Amino acid sequence: MSTVSRTTENPAATPSRSWPVLVVVVCAQMLIWLDTSILNVAVTTLADPVDGLGATPGELEWVASAYTLVVAGTLFAGGALADRFGPRNTLLAGLALIGVASGAGAFVDSPAWLIVARAFMGAGSGLLMPATLTVIVQSTPEEKRTRAIAIWSSSSGLGVAVGPVAGGALLSHFWWGSVFLVNVPIVALCLLAVVAVVPDLGGSRRRVLDLPGLALSVLGLGGVVYGIIELGNGRTWYGPHVLLPLLLGGVLLAVFVAGQRRSPAPSLDLRLFRQPGFTAGSVVLLIAFMALAGHLFYAAFYLQGPRGLSPADAGMVMIAAAVGIVLGSQASPALSRRLTARWTVASGVLATAATYVAYAWLDGRTPIWVVAVLLWVQGFGMGLVGTPVTAVMMRGVPPQLVGAGSAVNSVTRQVGGTLGVASAGSILSGVYRDRMAAAELPGTARGLSRAAEDQARTSAEGARALADSLRLPELAATADRAFLDAMYAATLTVAALALVGFAVAVVGLRTRAAPPPQDTRPVETGSKEREAR
Repeated sequence: MSTVSRTTENPAATPSRSWPVLVVVVCAQMLIWLDTSILNVAVTTLADPVDGLGATPGELEWVASAYTLVVAGTLFAGGALADRFGPRNTLLAGLALIGVASGAGAFVDSPAWLIVARAFMGAGSGLLMPATLTVIVQSTPEEKRTRAIAIWSSSSGLGVAVGPVAGGALLSHFWWGSVFLVNVPIVALCLLAVVAVVPDLGGSRRRVLDLPGLALSVLGLGGVVYGIIELGNGRTWYGPHVLLPLLLGGVLLAVFVAGQRRSPAPSLDLRLFRQPGFTAGSVVLLIAFMALAGHLFYAAFYLQGPRGLSPADAGMVMIAAAVGIVLGSQASPALSRRLTARWTVASGVLATAATYVAYAWLDGRTPIWVVAVLLWVQGFGMGLVGTPVTAVMMRGVPPQLVGAGSAVNSVTRQVGGTLGVASAGSILSGVYRDRMAAAELPGTARGLSRAAEDQARTSAEGARALADSLRLPELAATADRAFLDAMYAATLTVAALALVGFAVAVVGLRTRAAPPPQDTRPVETGSKEREAR
């Protein structure tokens, strides 16, 4: 029996039932992007010792990275649990964990405890993310699935749009904890909606969970991502904080892969990667999200640094990227039918690369509308990438492995984002410190303390805060020039990476997907395989 017939027999896979399910699942998926984007406008407030927690730059990076680290580490486990216990149950568990952790994080009194809360939020998102895509694939008829995936992909744009605006508004009227507390009522509504609307799609109850494999995947991915994050914090690549976790994580992942090849009930069925469309799509997603996350990392600092925008104003500008993602995601199905998925994805990646290059000409006087246009084009390009790639990847995945396939799709996005932030952060920190080390700091003639000099040379935010307190506008100007030089280096690196993604899309997505092994009950493809070219 083919995958198509098996899916269509599911009573949830009817138009009348699938669209309400889709709306609920998209709202739940938005929480992941909301938790990421809302933090972008709160970093300066969290760094404030009076209005925030007085977090250092390293602590701020870990507030963001702890979430990503745990999400990336638990996605394979989330996919396996969705296959075993059903995506609806995994979705409910993930939502509940996010709600509890968000409520606790809003009232912590130190950066360390906020990092812990963010880690638990990441664990909830690791359960939630594969479950949302699994629900869509299993509950949507074949002819409606690409459109449903497009709407699911648009949730990232909606989350990116709502996050900065909501965060800026909350920070303008309430304390910093409100940006986390806002999750609680959203989670409560999502839980009620899931119980009322999302059907119990069941799971492979007889499937034995590969607990050693799940543990190896969590520890291995966690080690690799930890090393990447430490690299982004300015550590040398050969230092023990970077090299040791990278090596250990790599070894554990190698053991995990070897074990999956022999396991009768693998957490990750490696036969998925025999399909060129699945493999190439994973690489394109990894590179595209790596470039996007790295870019957004320095773009947020650019808007609130050299441009001097408030968190709320910066959030309003970044809505342009979110609108672009939504529109691009909705346009991608029609464009894929006209150009094929291969060229739709390639054109989207190329559009984002052009915007990254354009940032090399921005400075402190660039009109804001120019930045907004670049963000819109960048978002539209990403919208053209996500939906066709996901559709190609998931087309040949049999029902019993949809959770595993969804997990791979999610892992590439999260690990790509982590790699991007780490790479961009490392370049920004390194170039900024080099420029500031070579500069003559204004205020040294007044007896600027060694600690104050270190603060100014370590972080542009620290230099601006020092300039405000000492009334030294020249120091802020020096820091802005150093930051712009660092941003130019980072954005050209990100653009080069996006061009690699363009090449992978052109070469890798032109090959027809190879049929999976017979015992996985492959989908009957036929003419649909030509859409991947």
